Amino acid sequence: MKKPGSTGSPALLAVSSHLPETVPVSALQDGLSLSDQQIRRFTRLYGLDRICQSAQSEAELMLAAVGKLEELPGREEQVRYIVRAKGLRTTAPYPHNPVQEVRAELGLTRAETFAVADHGCATGLLALDVAATLLAEDGDPDALALVLFGDKTLTPFSQWVADVSIMGEGMAAALVGATGDHDRMLGYASRIHGRPDGQIDMTPEIAKQARQIYQDALEEVVLAACEQAGIGVRDLDLVLPHNVNRVSWTMTGDRLGLPDEKLFLDNIPATGHCFCADPFINHQSAARLGRLKPGDRYLMTSAGLGQAFAAMVFEH
Repeated sequence: MKKPGSTGSPALLAVSSHLPETVPVSALQDGLSLSDQQIRRFTRLYGLDRICQSAQSEAELMLAAVGKLEELPGREEQVRYIVRAKGLRTTAPYPHNPVQEVRAELGLTRAETFAVADHGCATGLLALDVAATLLAEDGDPDALALVLFGDKTLTPFSQWVADVSIMGEGMAAALVGATGDHDRMLGYASRIHGRPDGQIDMTPEIAKQARQIYQDALEEVVLAACEQAGIGVRDLDLVLPHNVNRVSWTMTGDRLGLPDEKLFLDNIPATGHCFCADPFINHQSAARLGRLKPGDRYLMTSAGLGQAFAAMVFEH
């Protein structure tokens, strides 16, 4: 990624999201074998209320998000890359390939199409950095990348993270340019605190390790991204986090010295944790509500299974 303040910084040219119908947390109790105590923890303590669930396929959900990108029609020939950000390694049974279905449906036959994974719910920011790098090397100032965020929950394993959050099926899409006059990327940092055996499943041992390092690891990438952007954490006007739960973000805000009004947590009760789509769903919501103003510096940040952490700073 180019250095902050440089000419031609990569930018989010447009962001859209699709939020399907929702169900109350209590409706998932039997399917996920949740106890009454777990339901109370998720709702009363963690702030979850309704979870996005849909009968639509993953391709249909992604197409619904892309369909709301008003800046895309008429610019299809400029789309050089389609990057699929996957919080889960596998999101559809073989031989289905949802991102190729999206490519074909949109008629973007000239676009190189691939998926990025293995950073869990932090993969969305990784995908943006990959898209920005490819566009910078492309050499065509008019070239675009279409980045798709979010996952379909196919199994109970992918529907919740034990005692952390419940996953939703909201999707987001972003049109990325090599340059732009708003939503410019100023800094990016990521870090994986992986295990030698490569295991990411939240066993009791791994869950304990995750709790021990979570706040330190998240603070590390937030500070690094802000440093690359040439600002301090307290210079941020807004934080667009992953919607994991209210408690973790209250603790993070206190640790970073950020007041509650700088943390955009509105969607936690409305959507559930929609994998790597969360920061982009929050971006659209915040923009619609007038929480992002021209010149604001804001931060997107996420953490994923496998102890992957990422943060990215933008100027609106």
